[in-house]
Amino acid sequence: MDLHRDLRLNALRDSPDSFGEALEDVAARPLSYWEELTRSVTEPGRHVMFLACESEHVLGSTYGLLDREQTEAGRVGGMWVDPTWRRCGVGRALLQEVFSWAHTRGLKRLALWAPAHSPAAISLYRQAGFRETGNRRPLPTNPSLQVVEMESPL
Repeated sequence: MDLHRDLRLNALRDSPDSFGEALEDVAARPLSYWEELTRSVTEPGRHVMFLACESEHVLGSTYGLLDREQTEAGRVGGMWVDPTWRRCGVGRALLQEVFSWAHTRGLKRLALWAPAHSPAAISLYRQAGFRETGNRRPLPTNPSLQVVEMESPL
């Protein structure tokens, strides 16, 4: 649970305009929030969290999330790679794990929201097979920026 919280806080410190949450809000969440979130991504049959590690160092993380409204769809969430490991295949490997998880769940597609102002993120997702759906919305923590929805069939 501490690892999960620390990873999320590191991601928000490093890339505050890539997520829909503010560092201060997330840091203030009670222990019970982290316990439930960690349980939701570690118990079988629910969502899943993937970590990319080398030795005892976590290089990146992401979630595979079941869509709340569409039973045949999943979502990629919380994708983050430590800056020193970017462009080294870590993001690609994490996405491959989410795709594998989605296949075993029998999902038909994966979707995600990506920061429109991050060419590197958009490129990573396109290379993995995601395409823009045409849906955009303001980033909740910085409405002057946009996030774009992307989707990939399975």
